[in-house]
Amino acid sequence: MAKNMEISLLFDFYGDMLTEKQRNMIEFYYNDDLSLAEIAENEGITRQGVRDSIKRAESQLLEMEDRLGLAKRFYEMKNGFESIKVAAKDIQEFNTRYGFSKDIEVRADRILEVSRRLSEI
Repeated sequence: MAKNMEISLLFDFYGDMLTEKQRNMIEFYYNDDLSLAEIAENEGITRQGVRDSIKRAESQLLEMEDRLGLAKRFYEMKNGFESIKVAAKDIQEFNTRYGFSKDIEVRADRILEVSRRLSEI
């Protein structure tokens, strides 16, 4: 995944663990798409100070992900639920095509419902 996208995603998971200043810098730079110069002017600090703060925050976000792996696990689960949905739909199709069973249909519907609900969390 692209570096900018990766930091934005990690910020969603771990942003509250950063200092307020670091959160603001990441927010301005990645989410508001401001340049280092624009942030420096708005915050009354040097461009180098902004860059240093962003680099420290990025480093902390990456380190937290290396240690905790929450973002990786989240996306693995999301992909897993998608696979479960596809398999349940395949079961429904095979059931319809090769001899319908109400029990199979009910169970496939239940799998789809539960995987849909869990993937929204």
